[in-house]
Amino acid sequence: MTESKKKILEMLAKNRISADDAYRLLSAVDAEQGTGGNEARGNERRDNPGYENTATKGSEVKTKPKYLRVTVTPDPEKQGGDKVNVRVPMSLIRAGLKMTALIPPEALDKANSALKDKGINFDVRSITPEDLEELIEALGDMEVDVEGGKGEKVKVFVE
Repeated sequence: MTESKKKILEMLAKNRISADDAYRLLSAVDAEQGTGGNEARGNERRDNPGYENTATKGSEVKTKPKYLRVTVTPDPEKQGGDKVNVRVPMSLIRAGLKMTALIPPEALDKANSALKDKGINFDVRSITPEDLEELIEALGDMEVDVEGGKGEKVKVFVE
């Protein structure tokens, strides 16, 4: 068993992530190992300047996402739609998650309670820097495409 899989299972055992999240992360690790890295998604990451190369000489190419991008494209057949293109540095997301140490305990309790009410059993205070890096690494395989009822298209991905 690889070190990545052990960490995912440890996070599950400590209730830091849900079983569904663990399954997705384990599937992503298996897919990456089975294809030798980024070959499953093509060469777009190696050629994309938004990705940071973290490989050492003689090892497989591994990239680290630098930005979270959200785009909204209005229906081209309708007028008046807003076009949105947001690019958030992953370093800002890292810093924001690290700032949870400054949030008063009462506010964290309220946030955790709200998450629990929504069916998410997660304690915001339990995030470690290692967990954060694993989460950001897992985001590299995430892509969300939504087509709204009014014809607008929303995409969320990392680059």
